[in-house]
Amino acid sequence: MFLVLHREGEDTPTRWRYEPKKLMSVEREDIERRTGRHFAQFTSDVLQGNSLCRRALLFTYLRRDHPKTKFEDVDFGWDELKLEYSRQEYESMREGVLETLHGDELAAALRQIDLSIEDAYDDVEATGKAELPIAG
Repeated sequence: MFLVLHREGEDTPTRWRYEPKKLMSVEREDIERRTGRHFAQFTSDVLQGNSLCRRALLFTYLRRDHPKTKFEDVDFGWDELKLEYSRQEYESMREGVLETLHGDELAAALRQIDLSIEDAYDDVEATGKAELPIAG
């Protein structure tokens, strides 16, 4: 999964690979302090669209590139920041629905996934089986 920041007026978005299990312990602890959530809850809330959690995640990645970035300075239009599944993650989801759904449910799920795969970012650096971004 990727965290994607595409500011208005910019030609290309900034894309960070979002793998909760790969965040450093200092980053995880900082996120927990800033959001008041344990890390597993944070990862769930990021996926559900919690504003504070997404801001904390963006801050974490921005600070990697610009260490002097302050949390108070991180601001974005809600439509400028999103999470995107990679093509490989959609393919993994497709395999999962083939094993679990049947009939009309399966057909509808496959249509939706196949449409999403067409536009998905191809994660050429992906290794192994794609996992959903939930940290335990």
